[in-house]
Amino acid sequence: MAGPISRQTGPLKKPKDAKKTLGRILGYMMEYRIRLIMVVFAIIIGAGAGVAGTYFLKPLINNYIIPLIGVPDPDLSGLAAFLGMMAAVYMVGVLSTYAYSRWMIQIATGTLYKIRTELFTKLQKLPIPYHDGHTHGELMSRFTNDTDTLREMLSQGVPQLISSGITLIGVFTMMLILSPLLTLLVIGMVIVMFLVITRIGKRTSTYFRKQQEAIGKVNGYVEEMIEGQKVVKVFTRETSVKAEFSVLNENLRSAATEAHTFANVLMPIMANLSYILYALIAVTGAGLAIAGSMDLGTIASFLQYTRSFGHPITQVAQLFNSVLNALAGAERVFAMIDETPEEDDGVVTLVQLDAPDGWAWNCPMEDCKENFVPLRGDVRFHDVTFSYDGKKTVLDDVSLFAKPGQKIALVGSTGAGKTTVTNLINRFYDVPEGKITYDGIPLNHIKKQDLRRSLAMVLQDTHLFTGTVRENIRYGNLTADDDAIVAAAKLANAHFFIKHLPQGYDTVITADGANLSQGQRQLLAIARAAVADPPVLILDEATSSIDTRTEALIEKGMDQLMEGRTVFVIAHRLSTVRNADAILVLEHGKVIERGNHEELLAAKGKYYQLYTGMFELE
Repeated sequence: MAGPISRQTGPLKKPKDAKKTLGRILGYMMEYRIRLIMVVFAIIIGAGAGVAGTYFLKPLINNYIIPLIGVPDPDLSGLAAFLGMMAAVYMVGVLSTYAYSRWMIQIATGTLYKIRTELFTKLQKLPIPYHDGHTHGELMSRFTNDTDTLREMLSQGVPQLISSGITLIGVFTMMLILSPLLTLLVIGMVIVMFLVITRIGKRTSTYFRKQQEAIGKVNGYVEEMIEGQKVVKVFTRETSVKAEFSVLNENLRSAATEAHTFANVLMPIMANLSYILYALIAVTGAGLAIAGSMDLGTIASFLQYTRSFGHPITQVAQLFNSVLNALAGAERVFAMIDETPEEDDGVVTLVQLDAPDGWAWNCPMEDCKENFVPLRGDVRFHDVTFSYDGKKTVLDDVSLFAKPGQKIALVGSTGAGKTTVTNLINRFYDVPEGKITYDGIPLNHIKKQDLRRSLAMVLQDTHLFTGTVRENIRYGNLTADDDAIVAAAKLANAHFFIKHLPQGYDTVITADGANLSQGQRQLLAIARAAVADPPVLILDEATSSIDTRTEALIEKGMDQLMEGRTVFVIAHRLSTVRNADAILVLEHGKVIERGNHEELLAAKGKYYQLYTGMFELE
């Protein structure tokens, strides 16, 4: 029989509704209902074979061994035949165990495949606020820790629980048949075993919970220090970092010591109790045999049952907590699957026309002036008020407009609401007060997927996927051919450095572009936006990681990229701000100034102060 599954893979938590969660898991497994029946049948055969094989010791000794003692030239054919029959029974048990273990692994992996697929699909549909409210590690734990505990429960825990339960029932029944008196001794020792298991198990779960909390803190600290290693070295904080880690590591050592002390002491205690029980049965049985009340075969069978009775009890006790922990993990997985997906009540879609303009909004609503509204990139905010948490206002009665082809720069201090404006344009969040229109159509009437197809965004924090340079650029437009990719790279001035990579456009990017400089990664992000060829472009500090020389080189390319498009720029670089058709100055969620570079300088307001400060820094 396979050993018990690992004690814990996460903090020990009891499921809120174990019955409902187990029923839901069974719902995923119904595809394998025939194989599940075969698994149960094989478990019964395997456990039954073990119980029957032990009982065969009685006739073996009484009928085939004792009668042959002292007999000259004994006939061993009957003994050999009986041993062959016992071997066949045990072989059936071995084959049954192998069969149900293999089938259960197939069922478990197939079930988890469906659950992970559904979980990942839901992850793509969850709104941005959900991701903002949950850490990456928390979401990742659903795919790792929680699914791992569920896999172990399905592939090992459940079969072992069923097998142990059947074995316990079978062994107990056979012991009653063999000797009710000796069975009373077993029951008394079982009560003692349960008291020990309950006492130690309670202490063990407490310390395992502390250990898992300590592991989480150590892992989080190590991950943070690895990511911030440059900062640690720049400020020579190696000593203090090591001291902090030592404290966390000592807490983990202490909790792990206590947890495993109580966990590891359980098996020796149970083993010794079983030895004591074995000795009591042997002594009592010997007395009964001497008195003529019991034969040697019965004693041998009963002693063997005694040895096999304690193991299932210990195994059930150990598996019980693991199964509860797995069900709690499954609840967390199902809770994420049951999260409300990103709502989208938009009805306006983006369609491609044969006309020279190419794209238009298909507007089926009655208040649309025409069924097909040309996609031009006219974006307007009408008295928009917005808050992320419903408490702190980020945008306060903001009105602004960007006509098709205009370049709008958003400037202001940190927290003024610049990035929030771009988040609302993308419908990452919907506005509770006011209205945003896109080509005259209320933004919330446009389907989010179609809206985002008409936009391209270059963020300050560039994310590159594992794959080739070509594939990362093509991410902006999956239908783009190689010529379009090269043209986009040239537009972003990325072509030159790409050609000098080891395999050019086929160079594989790993670890989020760790083999590229920050500026090169930013250029690829700009090329990705260029290949998308959208009418509206959002640049959120897009050139922040590019040096002055590189920025000068791509300025012409950026101008070409922005030509004829509505562009929203969040930047502090003067070259980006100066060329804007309109500059909006935000302060505390309000637009306090609007105008071009010269007009705002002449007004000598907030922009003048910002510009002067930037100029001095330059």
